[in-house]
Amino acid sequence: MKRVSLLGSTGSVGTQTLDVISRYPDKYEVVALAAGHNTQLLIEQAERFRPKLVSVATKELAMQVSAHLPAGTALLYGEEGLIETAAGNEADIVVTAIVGSQGLKPTLAAIEAGKHIGLANKETLVSGGHLVTEAAARKGVKLLPVDSEHSAIFQCLNGEPASAIRKIVLTASGGSFRDRTRDQLRGVSVQEALAHPNWSMGAKVTIDSATMVNKGLEVIEAHWLFGLPFDQIEVVIHQESIIHSFVEFVDRSVIAQMGMPDMRVPIQYALTYPERFVSPAASLDLTELGKLHFSKMDFERFPCLRMAYESGRAGGSTPAVFNAANEIAVSRFVAGEIEFLDIENTIESVLDLHTTIASPTLEQIGEADAWARQMAGDYGK
Repeated sequence: MKRVSLLGSTGSVGTQTLDVISRYPDKYEVVALAAGHNTQLLIEQAERFRPKLVSVATKELAMQVSAHLPAGTALLYGEEGLIETAAGNEADIVVTAIVGSQGLKPTLAAIEAGKHIGLANKETLVSGGHLVTEAAARKGVKLLPVDSEHSAIFQCLNGEPASAIRKIVLTASGGSFRDRTRDQLRGVSVQEALAHPNWSMGAKVTIDSATMVNKGLEVIEAHWLFGLPFDQIEVVIHQESIIHSFVEFVDRSVIAQMGMPDMRVPIQYALTYPERFVSPAASLDLTELGKLHFSKMDFERFPCLRMAYESGRAGGSTPAVFNAANEIAVSRFVAGEIEFLDIENTIESVLDLHTTIASPTLEQIGEADAWARQMAGDYGK
């Protein structure tokens, strides 16, 4: 029986993680759940999975939830609750499915407690990759990727030495606006941005897919997960999302991981690794598809991806600033405060003002993050 703690249980990845776990009740036990503000769903999850601990975002939400939890389930809230959910229990693996840089502290706490990590929170490695990878190596903890692209690379590299890799290639759907020119992006609505053609994801990740920030975060994450320089990490547009990513080796052999777009597959592999279990996903029939399409990445069309590469190469505190500025810009776009194209303008403006700290501590990362959020919030005012 593998014991699981899940951070972000009510989000897209969180609910799909519980769907996977529910299919193998003799294999997995949910010992802790952390959610944000969706208390009704959290209560339903707690009633079904009977965790020993749940956590919510605020004290007020905790007061709303407390009377509805099963007997024996403890309740916490805030950052302290999130960290306790990650580290203060007997979980064997912690699936980090919360969105944003708030995932960094609980992930580090879980690693220090010796928990393996099912990593769906890419911002953790973007903001503090040097801290996370050092801690994981020191504690002998596995970082098991949950994102479909990184899971694909992880599977393609199984048993291969780093010296055999020529490059890894992350595929990108192109997002909601992949067929539009930059001129056609002026004045687009939030609803249009949320209409992803292939994947069912949360609002923030879907908008990040439209700007290509999501792929930029994945590039930085891949740098830390696989220990590769940015010159060996490429991105191509693959509109069908069937090939989830691939690796070219020094002998020019290419190995790709393929399948229907269903997040339950990489989630399940992170939970079952190194084994494979039967999946609820549909089988891939290439004869029905007939064709797969690929195109080169256009950094002028998607400047956020260019900025992500530049931030990754700058290193230190800069990726955290890139991520924080984007989080605020996306929230302002969703709130109707700025236009879609102002997301990239906000990020670039904040990056231009930032002076990189080469090897930031956790405290310095937090300070850079807070500074970037303030600057992004003030942009255009």
